[in-house]
Amino acid sequence: MLILVGPSASGKTEIANILISDYHMKKVVTYTTRPMRVNEVAGVSYNFVTMDEFLKMKENDEFVETTFYNNNYYGTRKKDVSSEKIVVLDLNGLKSFQEKMPDAIFSVYLDTAEETRILRMALRGDSREQIEKRIINDRQLFDKNKIVVDHIIRNEDTSLEKLADTIYQIYTKNIK
Repeated sequence: MLILVGPSASGKTEIANILISDYHMKKVVTYTTRPMRVNEVAGVSYNFVTMDEFLKMKENDEFVETTFYNNNYYGTRKKDVSSEKIVVLDLNGLKSFQEKMPDAIFSVYLDTAEETRILRMALRGDSREQIEKRIINDRQLFDKNKIVVDHIIRNEDTSLEKLADTIYQIYTKNIK
């Protein structure tokens, strides 16, 4: 399974969408306890479950990784892992995969300059406060000298389509 990680606005989701649409990779549909938003589709955007259902699955050791964010759980089930799938995770999720299923994954870190990420967040409509909060958080989380991944891709002056192609070529050569 291909795992994409990186700070806010590094291009993870956009590249994942290109890999899904142009390279026929399949998105891992993760689980969450948060309410469904407008325009989301159950089983496509997320698998929406109750807190009790999620905790029961967690108790039964069905997840490779879980995280608790904004008072909701998110997680990836073990049964959803396969080589033609892609998922965007945070560093804790990546670490869980590296500990529990290291031979089933190939991880790519999207290294993107802070100035570029700030501009992207502004262009997508994030507030100044949201941007500052994310940048401060990312500075603490993403020390690329301490992040252990299979490959680092610099996301700067290259189109997302070209980056997706590069990632796909590297991934298919390294599928475990």
